[in-house]
Amino acid sequence: MFPTEETAPKWFEKIVWPNGRVCPRCGCADTRTASATSPLPDYCRGCQKPFSVKIGTALQKSNLPLRKWVFAIYLEMTNLKGVSSRKLHRDINVSQKSAWFMLHRIREAWSGELEKAFEGSVEIDELMFGGRRANMSNAKRKELREA
Repeated sequence: MFPTEETAPKWFEKIVWPNGRVCPRCGCADTRTASATSPLPDYCRGCQKPFSVKIGTALQKSNLPLRKWVFAIYLEMTNLKGVSSRKLHRDINVSQKSAWFMLHRIREAWSGELEKAFEGSVEIDELMFGGRRANMSNAKRKELREA
């Protein structure tokens, strides 16, 4: 799906801007491709600043190519228990420090969604998380009443 480095930014643009390119700073849809001398590929006519698909995401201020980010996200999300930074650094050919940085950014990006999904009691593979109030100690019940 990503044979070249040029395919990854197009894929990210479809994910980040499903309704067309929008400036992440001001929300203006009046954008154009930036000049060849600009460090970023897109330019906003509203706030008159260059931007890219990385601005406002977990990938911001990263010098790593987007293609490596795609592979890192895929490996982290498809492994049952995640992936270690040592394995990631071997798989996508980056330094271990960069792999550690990438994994922290990926986990941080998905942490907000997971908190909302696991509220209250949750049963996963015959395992109960959260517990019932009747099974709690009196001290724990008192904490819940005061909160």
